[in-house]
Amino acid sequence: MNHARPRYLESKRSVDDRALSRRVRERLLAALPSDPRIVEAGCGTGVTVSRLRSWGIDSGRYLGVDTDARIVAFARDVRPKALRRRGYRVAARTDRTGSPDETDWTGPTGRPGAGFTVADLDVAFATADALETLEAVSDCDLVLAQAFADLVPLSRFVSAVESALRPGGLAYVPITFDGGTIFQPDHPADDAVEAAYHAAIDARRGRDVRAGRHLIELLGRRAGTLLAVGSSDWIVRPRGSRYPADERYFLSRILGFVEEAVGSSSHSVDGFDSWLATRREQLAAGSLTYVAHQYDLLYRAPER
Repeated sequence: MNHARPRYLESKRSVDDRALSRRVRERLLAALPSDPRIVEAGCGTGVTVSRLRSWGIDSGRYLGVDTDARIVAFARDVRPKALRRRGYRVAARTDRTGSPDETDWTGPTGRPGAGFTVADLDVAFATADALETLEAVSDCDLVLAQAFADLVPLSRFVSAVESALRPGGLAYVPITFDGGTIFQPDHPADDAVEAAYHAAIDARRGRDVRAGRHLIELLGRRAGTLLAVGSSDWIVRPRGSRYPADERYFLSRILGFVEEAVGSSSHSVDGFDSWLATRREQLAAGSLTYVAHQYDLLYRAPER
């Protein structure tokens, strides 16, 4: 499943915005220090920068890390323009000589390219392995990993997060999938399709279809404190026969992921072709609803 195409990542922005738990976010903002040092694992197209500013975070340092160089290039190009269109003061970051500043503070990520500032928040994006980056840094005030923890081995993820955080630092892990995939209206093959889809996800190295609940358990056993957990289900439904924003495209990609996964699964599904054709007809008609069960988590590292 290729989640890393820019249009897919951009098309789910409105879905994520609705899904994010306000209660968990408010707890994060209440605990976050001023001028935070932030690393985001799996930053995608950099939409978190816009969210940070809309949440009132206007100073500090942010580094977004992603393995896909195309996505990082997209974030570097598009995010400053999008912020300017929203009325934020954006400027190229410069060093003391007035030249573009290409320095970085992340260890193995190398030189991420010239960043920018939005208000007093320094922003940079780098192409690198996110877990390796977290394992190489320390003293972060916040590690952010949205829709990421269910893509990597959870035990290594938790260890990498704790190694990156300063004593008492925070990890915000929203949109973590937890094994619920629902399409409406009902179809006789729904249960079989969901089982095959989830089995295909679990069969991939490092993946966990119930990552949300397992991460709650893992963090609850650590020396730090699990500060908050909230539901962040994706719910995509038509209004009349229309979908908001680019969510029709988003749903088309979800159906594509299911097709790819079930097609490669060892769990055959009788009537899958009919199921998929029906779902695509419903999408075209504006009558398909989709729900994915997910969690937002907020964790504080031990004070040591």
